[in-house]
This record gives sequence, C-alpha cells and structure tokens, in this order.
Amino acid sequence: MIAALIALTLGATPVIANSPLVIAHRGASGERPEHTLTAYELAIDQGADYIEPDLVITKDGVLVARHENEISETTDVADRPEFADRKTSKRIDGQTMSGWFTEDFTLAELKTLRAKERLPQLRPANMAYDGKDEVPTLIEIIALVKRKEVASGRRIGLYPETKHPSFFRAAGLPLEEPLVRDLNAAGYTGADAPVFIQSFELGNLERLRDMTDLPLIQLMASQGGPPDRPDVSYAAMTTPEWLAKLAGYVQGVGAEKSLVIPRDAAGALGTPSNLVRDAHAAGLKVHVWTFRRENFFLPGGLKSGVDPRDAGDLDAEIKAFMATGIDGFFTDNVTEGVVAAR
Repeated sequence: MIAALIALTLGATPVIANSPLVIAHRGASGERPEHTLTAYELAIDQGADYIEPDLVITKDGVLVARHENEISETTDVADRPEFADRKTSKRIDGQTMSGWFTEDFTLAELKTLRAKERLPQLRPANMAYDGKDEVPTLIEIIALVKRKEVASGRRIGLYPETKHPSFFRAAGLPLEEPLVRDLNAAGYTGADAPVFIQSFELGNLERLRDMTDLPLIQLMASQGGPPDRPDVSYAAMTTPEWLAKLAGYVQGVGAEKSLVIPRDAAGALGTPSNLVRDAHAAGLKVHVWTFRRENFFLPGGLKSGVDPRDAGDLDAEIKAFMATGIDGFFTDNVTEGVVAAR
C-alpha cells in the first residue's frame, strides 16, 4: 500500500530521501504534555535527532518553552486565583488574544504554574500527566540534552523557534540576544553545531545572521506571510527567486506540509509541488511540519476510521513526503517517525 501510495502521489518512480532528520515537535507531544522536560526526555529516548522548544520570554528576561506567550491552554494559570488580575488582552501579530502572558510573569512566578495537555479532546491519555511538570527554561532544556548525550553516547540537536520576536522586541524584551547568549554559553557556536534556529519572521532571522553562525531556518505556512512583512506572502517566498534570496542568510526552510504535497479536493494527498526541488537547487534544506498520527490530522485515504482520536496510517504519510526528497520532518510521534525515516 505504501509503495503504491508514494508512486501515485509522485506520478513517477519515487526517490526516498536518505534518513531525514526526525525532529520532536515540542517533545514527544503525542504522548506527554508539550514543551515539558518529560516530553523532551521521552522524545530523546525514542530516538529523536532534534527536539524543538518554542521560545517566549518572561518579565525578567528569561527564555522559556511554550507554544505561545498566552499560557492558559498549556498551564493551570486560569485556576490560580493569585493571578486572576493578570488576565488581559493584547494585539499580537495582527490578532487580539485574551488570557495570561509570559511577559507579565517573572520566572519565579511562572515556575509556580504546572503544565497541562493542550489537546485534551484528541489526547485524553496525556491528561494523566497534567500538573507534573513546570514550565522549563531554555537553559534547563539544554542541560537535559547534555545529560542525555552523555548517557546515550549520541549527539542530540536543538531546534528552537523564536515566537513573535517583533512583538517581544517592541515590548522591550527581545529574544535574539538572550537566545544567542544562552546557546553560546552552552558551547553551541558555528555552522556545524547541532542547532537550527527557526522563525516565521524575516527581520528576526536577518538580525540573528548578524549575531551568530548557527544554522537558520525560514518557516513558511500555507497561508499568510511573515508578521513583520505584510507586503510579502509565504506563497511568494516559495518561488525560485525568493528561495535564492533566502539562501543568502538561512540554511533551509521549514515548510507546512501542504506547501510540499497539497491535498486534493477530496482531502487526500495530491501532486507534489516544486518546492523541494527548487529549494535544493538554491542550496537550502527542507524540513516539513507537522506529522501526527491521529485521524483528525491525516489526509483522506490514511485515516483508520471516523474517530478523530484514533491512529491512522502515519507511516504512509511520512513515506510519501520522504519520496519528495525532504531533509527532515517534525512529528508529535517520534517512535513512528523514527521507524518511517530509517
């Protein structure tokens, strides 16, 4: 079935990429609450090549891992009466968000909160781990990686994403300086270090290129464009002309799946785009996001039934994308990702 699917998807004899990187999306977030030391450690134990912390910042300038700076979906902050008066609304990247925000908490205050599952409707089993973990700092995540490297005897990479960097810079809490400082202090320097820094913004990556030689990745979504460049769309950035520009300061692109293989009218995998070919021609790597095993996230033809929580044929989806020549992929399900990639 898998071979037939790949051949049908490509319309030609597939060429499988050689062991693409398996990037643990927010840790082993299919099995533990995301962005916790527990999730990162499990992902490493399952064989991830890289772990991905999304980085936001505290009131006192410490980088911490959360999917967003608004933390009511991923912590118990809404249940803490001592922080009830911190609830507010903010305009971030063109959207109004209401809740509690990391930049309004010191690290000491944030450490009193406990992490919880972000997708309880789809991952009810993960709720058993609610309340067990603190919000981790980047420095704590690096320390975990270093310990696991010694214990496992293998190199484990970091793949941090800067979240809303222009918003934070305008608020007087820039992400770039503490990020480079913390990475340098841990020995992560130079183009060969096991680090990729990713961002949806352009200016953030341009600024980082002036500050570090670490590899950079330009993220691209299927809709919209960089929050700091309203005149540019991600669709335009997939053209050979734009990819050649990006190659002047980044080492790769992090593409939403549909930019590589869009879905057809029935929701199944369609015909691959030219993005991988064109990016490679520009000297750029292509890392694709995000692979998840639940039916809710899978394309038509790979679902196992009608229950959105059940696991479908993730292996077939990953292999179809590998056949396009991608260099790496993000997944919530590291065990399945490692099996597919190897």
